[in-house]
Amino acid sequence: MLYETIFKKVKKASKELSLLSEDEKNKVLCAVADEISKQKGALLTANRKDLDRMDTANPMYDRLQLTAERLESIAADMRHVATLPSPLGRILKETRLENGLLLRKVSVPFGVIGMVYEARPNVTFDVFSLCFKSGNACLLKGGRDADESNRAGVALIHDVLERFGINSMVVGLLPATHEATAALLNGVGYIDLCIPRGSKRLIDFVRETAKVPVIETGAGVVHCYFDEKGSLLIAPAIIDNAKTRRCSVCNALDCLLVHRARLSDLPALVAPLAAKGVVLHADKSALVALEGHYPPRLLVPVAGDEEYHTEWLSLQMGIRTVDSLNEALEHIATFGSGHSETIITEDTQTAEKFQAMVDAACVYVNAATSFTDGGQFGLGAEIGISTQKLGGRGPMALEEITTYKWLINGHGQIRK
Repeated sequence: MLYETIFKKVKKASKELSLLSEDEKNKVLCAVADEISKQKGALLTANRKDLDRMDTANPMYDRLQLTAERLESIAADMRHVATLPSPLGRILKETRLENGLLLRKVSVPFGVIGMVYEARPNVTFDVFSLCFKSGNACLLKGGRDADESNRAGVALIHDVLERFGINSMVVGLLPATHEATAALLNGVGYIDLCIPRGSKRLIDFVRETAKVPVIETGAGVVHCYFDEKGSLLIAPAIIDNAKTRRCSVCNALDCLLVHRARLSDLPALVAPLAAKGVVLHADKSALVALEGHYPPRLLVPVAGDEEYHTEWLSLQMGIRTVDSLNEALEHIATFGSGHSETIITEDTQTAEKFQAMVDAACVYVNAATSFTDGGQFGLGAEIGISTQKLGGRGPMALEEITTYKWLINGHGQIRK
């Protein structure tokens, strides 16, 4: 009954959101952003309690960690969301039938969006900003690792909402327990959409367990293919940025595919990675090419094909030698997760074929995959990066968390 009581309150609050004007929503978002900046100390103190319980070697440590700079970035994203046009009330299609009926297809909120996520306290704020702007209430279920951070964040949001006289249950936070996750995933009639963000294990569990609709934000097994006609002037920086900017995020590079004709350039391609301690799991040809040019302690023979399925989330990366573009495409089709893929080439036809043939949400040419991010795409923030094809795909923001309904106006029409 505890969970059902919370669900009912959030559902009721979602209805009340429709009474708020766009201007009121934007003022609230800016006020929350200002409060994040003002309360950095308290938020960082709460986050430190979470960090102290986690091993610094855990790949999730970086995702869990908040800093003053990251909090300012979160606040800036929230202010940006406030400047974006509303996704609601857009007429997606309008037509008048021969019988005089006027049909309009209009964008509306889902209602209540349930969010299941792990050690990512930034998600608390990102989800709130996007859901509030799009007229959705949100029910958050964070992990134990980030519980102190999440509670501090939601308390801050509630304080601002109450200051504006808004029902604070437009944002609900469930206990960080397995029982709460089960209740959320079974919240038929209360939860209109569930979005998981976290490990492959978490996402698989949600997809296989949920009785409510789910948009899958899959793991990112990300590749970069250095083509026979790739430019050595831009490649090392692209590879370095994709791998080491933040190695714990889902758009980070997991495997470098190198055309066999360019193996002699492999040491130059990965030179920036050596100084940052990146361990390379390389095939035999790549190991030979790197011998004497890369620290031996950071070179590991690839164990087998299964290793290419790995989303490393750390300073580790696979390397595989391929004989052609087609072989690179086959590898990506076999081991990729449909997240983000990039090619480095100066050949226009090769680039076009790569973008046409790779089945992923984001497909790059001569750029780092680290741009797969709602903020970088100009969306203000993201509620997740979808790797499925039904519904949103890639970074999901305001438009992707709305649905639509048909409005039909007539004057006495009946169907014969």
